[in-house]
Amino acid sequence: MKGWSPLLALLGCACVQAADVPPGTPLAAEQAVVRHLKDEPASLSPLKLVGLPELQVLRDLYEGLLTQGPDGKVLPGVASRWDNEGNQTFTFHLRPDARWSNGDPVRAADFVYGWRKLVDPREAATFAWFAQLARFDKVDDIVAGRLAPDALGVEAVDDHTLKVTLSQPVPYFLSLLTHPSLSPLHQASMEQYGNQWTQPGKLVGNGAFVLSHRVVNEKLELTPNPYYWDRAHTVLTRVTFVPINQESAATHRYLAGDLHITESFPKEQYQSLMAQIPGEVYTPEQLGTYYYAFNTQRPPLNDVRVRQALSYTIDRGLIADKVLGTGEKPAYHFTPDVTAGFDPKPNLLSTSSQQALDERARALLKEAGYGPSNPLRLTLLYNTAEIHKKMALAIANLWKQKLGARVELTNQEWKTYLDSRQSGQFEVIRSSWVADYNDPSAFLGLWGSGHSGNMARFTNPAYDKLLAQAANSQDPAERARLFDEAEAILQKEAPIAPIYQYTNARLIKPWLKGYPINNPEDVAYSRQLYLVKH
Repeated sequence: MKGWSPLLALLGCACVQAADVPPGTPLAAEQAVVRHLKDEPASLSPLKLVGLPELQVLRDLYEGLLTQGPDGKVLPGVASRWDNEGNQTFTFHLRPDARWSNGDPVRAADFVYGWRKLVDPREAATFAWFAQLARFDKVDDIVAGRLAPDALGVEAVDDHTLKVTLSQPVPYFLSLLTHPSLSPLHQASMEQYGNQWTQPGKLVGNGAFVLSHRVVNEKLELTPNPYYWDRAHTVLTRVTFVPINQESAATHRYLAGDLHITESFPKEQYQSLMAQIPGEVYTPEQLGTYYYAFNTQRPPLNDVRVRQALSYTIDRGLIADKVLGTGEKPAYHFTPDVTAGFDPKPNLLSTSSQQALDERARALLKEAGYGPSNPLRLTLLYNTAEIHKKMALAIANLWKQKLGARVELTNQEWKTYLDSRQSGQFEVIRSSWVADYNDPSAFLGLWGSGHSGNMARFTNPAYDKLLAQAANSQDPAERARLFDEAEAILQKEAPIAPIYQYTNARLIKPWLKGYPINNPEDVAYSRQLYLVKH
């Protein structure tokens, strides 16, 4: 049955999406905000985004069909309204005043162009899997090279009408459309500038801001897009993103007044920061998990007993309380507790004492042939950051004390680390996953066979079957049960060791307003922000 979206009622209130400034608020004379990034963005192309550094910037440079409000709920973006037929066929009606940063109108064909490039195997887009997750009609055959990209289930009915057909009903489809990988792309500028189309002065986006200046590893400066459809409600006149991969350096810059907001802070400084600036320290729960991945295709991690032993001997309670101590929760499963539609049952990790887990781990390692005369040797790779080094030292020490393992620690800068991760040049690797939408599949889908993000190289037909069943189910209770069974397989096969669930730890100046601190996905558009007098 065709349904009219209830969010259509929001169309007359564009201020809900942008900076919501209470009447009479004394604004600062200069509306220039400096935001911290944890690393230099690997790319400013929606086709090549990798992680959080890219996401934070791309959300300002591009706008998809839908966006998110401060609470994480879906709001109209380029699409002012839409029709939904059974969660499988959607018709989106685009705003006639949506414009690119060069003044061109945003057309339905721009979404068709962007999405076809996303799934084109010749593009090797990093988030092609996201389109597969959305179940666009024919997407699997296109990604596999069996069909041309123009077979994708997306059609520009006219300039302002986009029809999307899925291969099956997807109950969370609308929430996916807020992700930057599903942004429209400006074909003319991309073809004109070739590989240089993401440079300042050449990048044509449709978000609230445009890239005006960039110094690699130093800063990215954004200024308002004069053609953005809701420009009247964008308060900031400049946004500067500063990549700093050392938390202590970022915190020092913040305390010196150089940053308005940080992406994190050193965990060991939590108590001192709470005493020094209590009203500026925030640690709400986040849709994210910190974990170690084991390369299941390389010895010694191709032995499930070794993987289990390593996972069991990580004292997650100790890590959360002592190594971190800033409100993080131990991760006894990969999917965070805050995830919508996730109802995990107690498992071995959550119900066993650490002593019992350690004893089980030692028995497993002995069974695998390791002991004092043949100690387990392995390397642990992490990207350069103080917290990752601290975690690696703590966990390597646990493995040494409990298992007699000899662990070599290796750190690499972000881009080198990404290369090693992608090519499988590691044994144990630090990683984290922050969901792109609020559903268990956003986490568990990562470990499906053939998933581009499956760095553990994990393959399990039973696991894949559970994911497929959950994707096809429209029953929330059944989906929750299937996801819990998938979690049980992850624990038994141990391709990964979940360690802790993220909190969204950051520092925010009291005069910076509008930051959506309780957004579970940590989606923060700069157009929501403004500065008050202080």
